Amino acid sequence: MNLLTTLEGSLMERFFPAGWDLAKIDRCAGLPPQEALKREPHWHESFQSVSCTSLEQFDTFMGHEIALLIKNTRERGEKLALILPVGPMGMYKWTVFFLKAWNVDASHVYGFNMDEWSDAEGNTLPASNPGAFQYAMEHSFYDLLGELTVPESQRNFATKANLPSYADKIARLKSEGAKLAVVYGIGRVFHIAFWEPHFAGEYDSEAQWSAATHRIGARLHPLTIEQNAITSFKSRTTLVPCYANTVGPGLFLQADYAIGGADGALGRGMMWQGMSLLVTLKYGPDPWVPSSFMPTLPGKLFFLNELAGPLEPELN
Repeated sequence: MNLLTTLEGSLMERFFPAGWDLAKIDRCAGLPPQEALKREPHWHESFQSVSCTSLEQFDTFMGHEIALLIKNTRERGEKLALILPVGPMGMYKWTVFFLKAWNVDASHVYGFNMDEWSDAEGNTLPASNPGAFQYAMEHSFYDLLGELTVPESQRNFATKANLPSYADKIARLKSEGAKLAVVYGIGRVFHIAFWEPHFAGEYDSEAQWSAATHRIGARLHPLTIEQNAITSFKSRTTLVPCYANTVGPGLFLQADYAIGGADGALGRGMMWQGMSLLVTLKYGPDPWVPSSFMPTLPGKLFFLNELAGPLEPELN
């Protein structure tokens, strides 16, 4: 007996997004690691999944990949539009380490924070609030770069006033020869940024969904709220906002390169991100599973190898 055989008539029946194929999700999550990591026809030829044996290795590898992207675009004389997450975060200290070691100036980088907590109207916390994503990015990345940092005028944060301008700013940069890259984590319900799966029900076609550049005051799924209670608020669900401003697929799916990370292991055999990783890799592109599109982009997805399974119940 499992959820699929007990769902009808339960409180969970309307809890999951309407477009989820739960049987397909379960098949993805049930794959053994050797099958889960095999290439799929829908993967971009330049997409790679990269297994990491420890959190330290994960942070270092991912930070190096971001730093190398900044270094290479600098050496080619290209501007770089970089969509950045606040989660995962451990890679930024290594990005800073490598850029400083190589003495690479990041003045050609234009940073775009992918999301920010908000209320239903899109009003965000002040930048001085330690809970704000802007605060986290300033203190964990930009400030640490010192003289090599991204100029303040080239840092963009997902406020109600600024987020709607992202698409035009990025389009203008690309018209000037800039590269667009996205750094991303994967949500419990397979979101990228805070672009949630239930948004798919509001669009008549995949083309319309794929063209959406952003959302102000986006309503978050309960599992997203609980994920963040566990990972960012020390289990205190009552502190987690129920809304966020976020970029959409009309921006992150236009990336020339994508650097992803899945580090959601909690120790003692516990994790929250195993199913999220396997479904991302194996499900196939579907607007109801936003992260399923990321393997269609060139880039790398770094992950802790225990997340690849097998995802079976603990016996003790």
